[in-house]
Amino acid sequence: MNLMILHHTFIEIARRHGHKLAIVDRTGHKKLTYRRLLIGSLILAGRIRKIPDCYIGIMVPNSAASFLAVLGTVMAGKIPVMINYSTGAVENCTYAKRKCGFETILTSRALLKRIHSPEMKGMICLEDLLPAIKAKERVSAFLRSALPLPLLLRSVWNPDPDQTVVILFTSGSEKDPKAVQLSHKNISSNLQDLTKIFELTDKDSTLSILPLFHVFGHTVNFWLPLTTGMTAVTYANPLNYRKIPAIIREERPTILAATPAFLGGYLREAKKGDLESLRLLAAGADKVPDLIREGYLSKHDKIVLEGYGTTETSPVVSINTPRSNRPGSIGRVIPSAEVRIADLHTGEPLPPGHEGKILVKGELVMKGYLNDAEETSLRVRDGWYDTGDMGVLDSEGFLWHLGRLRRFVKIGGEMVSLARVESVLGPLLPEGVDFCIVDVPDPQKGARLYVAITRKVDERDLIRQMAEKLPSIAVPTEFAYFDELPKMGSGKSDFRRITTMVRKRTS
Repeated sequence: MNLMILHHTFIEIARRHGHKLAIVDRTGHKKLTYRRLLIGSLILAGRIRKIPDCYIGIMVPNSAASFLAVLGTVMAGKIPVMINYSTGAVENCTYAKRKCGFETILTSRALLKRIHSPEMKGMICLEDLLPAIKAKERVSAFLRSALPLPLLLRSVWNPDPDQTVVILFTSGSEKDPKAVQLSHKNISSNLQDLTKIFELTDKDSTLSILPLFHVFGHTVNFWLPLTTGMTAVTYANPLNYRKIPAIIREERPTILAATPAFLGGYLREAKKGDLESLRLLAAGADKVPDLIREGYLSKHDKIVLEGYGTTETSPVVSINTPRSNRPGSIGRVIPSAEVRIADLHTGEPLPPGHEGKILVKGELVMKGYLNDAEETSLRVRDGWYDTGDMGVLDSEGFLWHLGRLRRFVKIGGEMVSLARVESVLGPLLPEGVDFCIVDVPDPQKGARLYVAITRKVDERDLIRQMAEKLPSIAVPTEFAYFDELPKMGSGKSDFRRITTMVRKRTS
């Protein structure tokens, strides 16, 4: 595999497709050609190069500005640290600074105002930086952009493929977030596999709605279009369920990648014909409920292609494709990756059809956790990354996800999958009800299962229906009602916070 230096590939693409639209920014109402995006990135790189930090925090919603901020940082030879503003901007900025050792954060004053966050020490707002660019900086960047390609490439950062290109944080839904170091090699191996299996070309365009602080968005919504010559239609709020279908109808992207939570919202709001332009509809980050899969097929004649990945694997490990799709599975393993199902206790490889831990090997596996050699050594051994997920490979090579190992609970000596309980309960609930299964310690049985839920339900009837499909030890008999259940930025349930809420109420 001919691995890419990501920003070098972008520069080559920009030179080849200079007059083509690189970004249609539906948040800032801007359009940038590849040539303008290149020049803007070179201008920002000149400013960012003067910052003494090795790492630069970036907290900007999906837009032309976020693309420029990341490209400018990488071209300047700095490493962008992507900060999640959806789960507490101040806390996450403070945590990232302490973990990575930097001061400067590129952000947007409009974002700070929208999320009611104060400006912190070290923040540089792009609204102040961009107007301050001087004419000579613009002229210099314009002239550099026209240099012979070898000279232009030498004028920006020239790393080797193993050098870190971004720091992304794990979700923190189960424990404190870890700072994942992804290299050019890691991400480019994923990009090349996706380009090959989906036959992507510069004729495609993508709706870039996933935040760049999540690996799914960073790889698929940012680097993928920029290294293939696609147009990226950016929009900053994936939760605007009514607006997204309208943007698809107007801009006609061919690719949409989203989480199941977001897809559920678009399904409710999209009218027939809104999604006509999409040739690929990919889902990841959580299990796709049958109702969403069936809804897109019946209402829009679109097949939702479910995949699987982790922050530590850049992210895609496996995915269904139009030519090879088994609904309910997470697809076949991508070409450059290896997957092993290992025995939970011995670590020995298991044959097809046997359940165990999902291990992944290949150039997609991260360099490691920043400043955490101990945790890295626990998760990556002999090149195999332990995902912490349970799964099974079937005889035809399709991978099936059974849930997080941490979401398996021992009750009465038996292992119970909380994800399995949720998959049974979900279809029994009215539409729009949010819920989560959590465990509470029990001195006799080891644990008791609770349903954390946002609407009053007929508990006895639900327990009866669940008992028809689950063993008795796996049927939750307790319900805890809340006005709202906390979510991660991807729309996934924040299991750690929900568990704390339930245990606090029941203690």
